[in-house]
Amino acid sequence: MKEDLVDITCCPLDKHDLDLDIEEREGDEILSGTLTCTECGETYPIEDGIPNLLPPDMREEAPA
Repeated sequence: MKEDLVDITCCPLDKHDLDLDIEEREGDEILSGTLTCTECGETYPIEDGIPNLLPPDMREEAPA
């Protein structure tokens, strides 16, 4: 995901802004990290460059 996409992305639950925490990046591409809602505090993972913005109850947990 490109870092400038955070400016146009919002929390799917309450439509507030998201804070970006980058764990891994390659050039200008964010490969892993989290997006955290500034209002409700819900976190959304970024895995393989793809943000998962599904509400928490709709996300499938990866097998361990």
